[in-house]
This record gives sequence, structure tokens and C-alpha cells, in this order.
Amino acid sequence: MKNKIHFNEVVTRDGFQNEAMFIPTDQKITLINQLSQCGFAKIEVTSFTSPKAIPMLADATEVMQGIERVAGVEYTVLIPNLKGAERAMQVRPDELNLVMSTSQSHNFSNMRMSMESSFGSLTEVIRFVDHQIAVNVSLSTAFGCPMEGYVDPRVVIDLITRFSDLGVNRFTICDTTGMANPEQVAQMAELVTNLFPQKSFIFHFHNTRGMGLANLLSAIDHGITQFDGSLGGLGGCPYAPGATGNICSEDAIYMTQLIGHDTNIDISRLLDAAKKLETIIGRPLPGQMVKAGTIDRLHPVSEQVQDLMNQSQL
Repeated sequence: MKNKIHFNEVVTRDGFQNEAMFIPTDQKITLINQLSQCGFAKIEVTSFTSPKAIPMLADATEVMQGIERVAGVEYTVLIPNLKGAERAMQVRPDELNLVMSTSQSHNFSNMRMSMESSFGSLTEVIRFVDHQIAVNVSLSTAFGCPMEGYVDPRVVIDLITRFSDLGVNRFTICDTTGMANPEQVAQMAELVTNLFPQKSFIFHFHNTRGMGLANLLSAIDHGITQFDGSLGGLGGCPYAPGATGNICSEDAIYMTQLIGHDTNIDISRLLDAAKKLETIIGRPLPGQMVKAGTIDRLHPVSEQVQDLMNQSQL
């Protein structure tokens, strides 16, 4: 094996938040329990955001209370503000994932406030938590914003520095609308790992322009070993124009395994979960593995071809 690559599953938060029809709480719990048996490092279960903002996740408390936790899996929840953190702490997540954008326009669209106000709000959360559980900060639109275009990496670095000064050690660098390319990813990976060698970095890609897996490979080649993915490729940001699904977990994980990396993921169980997700959503999903299967899934030779093969041996 080349490297140990850790995958985090975000489908029941990032994937479900864009769905129009409410997914029943018991189905969410069943799917999370199934995913817990697949070998993920982390599962982003839900978000403690306003139910008015994202009705799909209004059952966050019930879901967190209903899941069966598996040793070795971190169960994280997305937190937009102090009120959300106060609610979340009552159900004992393993991590709070705080989020803000690296562009003003997306931050106003997503958080309804300026970047500086978001930083202040998240500072309150970090001080409230006071090292009781782990904190991760997700920086959205880190490679590009659909309203502003290219985002200067210095903005990303400045935010990492400021949150580090508050004691944060975990960061997710998010390509929220699939604007990144492999060269840009390589530069960002080298930048953050060189400047912050003691910090933990997750890269979060979307496949909006078909470059999600290429970007993942580029990140691996430049020292990143933790990634988010969404089962079936489901998801997208409801507050970012043009955002489509995340990279597909099963496609990304199987590709990573085929080239020799250790992911600790049971691909058979993961494909079963993807099939289950299609029944929950009620439509085919973008992922390819659930359609094609693994490469050892061979098909019988037709009688016509077998006859031709036999005749060629005469």
C-alpha cells in the first residue's frame, strides 16, 4: 500500500440538504448505521442550523440520539453559530464542524453576514466549547466563488492563521462549487502543509465540472490524506449558484484503492449503502460504481461470441 487515506462521509448533511422532499428521520438513522459499518474515519451526521433555513435537517437532535455509534468512527455535526453549538452539545457529537466562506458574497448568501462577523460568531463557539470536544473549521469557496471568481489563497491562509491562534487544529478546505483544477489544488496542498505542518487538513471537492477525482489525485500526490465524499455523489450548496454534487464516495474510494492506497473501506458494503440511498431518494444518482460494479464483476460470453471463438480454434 502507498498511503493510508482517510475518507469522511457527508451525504446525510451535505447530500440531503439540497433535497426538496423531507427524508424521514428513521431512514436517515438507518443509512447512517449502515455507513458506520463501512470503515469511514468520520461521518458528518447532520447540521444544527435553523430549521427554517434547511428544513431537511430539522430533526438533527433526533437523528443524533437515534444512531448506533461504532468505535473508531467520529460523528461530526455542522455548526453555523453559538445557538447551534449549544443545541449540539446536548447530544455529544465527537466534533463540531464550524463553517464560513472565504468570499464576502458567498458568506452573505450562506450565512447572511460578512466574513468578519462570521469569524466573530465562530470565535464565540470556540470559546464556548473550550476544548471539551474537537473543533474543525470548514472554509467554503476556498478555490473560487461563483459570484466573485478566483479566491486569493492568502485569504485562506489568513483565516487558517487566525483560527489557529484560537486553538483550532483541524481544517477543511472546500471547493464548494467545483471551480478548482488539479494544478490549483496542488498549489493549495503544498501551501497549507508547508505553512501549517502540525495542522490536520481535509480537502472537500465537488464534481461540478468533472474534475473532482482529478483534483483528489492531485491532492494525494501533494501530501493530503483526508477527504470528504458523498454517497452516490449527492449534494451541493443551496446558497451557491451552479453548485452540483460532491465527489462520489464509492467512485473516489474505489479509484484510490485500485491505485494501491489503504482506505479501510469495505467497498461491497458501501455499494449496498449506495443502492439503499437510491431507494430513499427515488431516483438514480450520479455515481458510476453503483451502476457498473467493481472491475471483477465479469459478464458471461454470449452464445454468438462463444461460437465465433470455438470456430477460430478449428
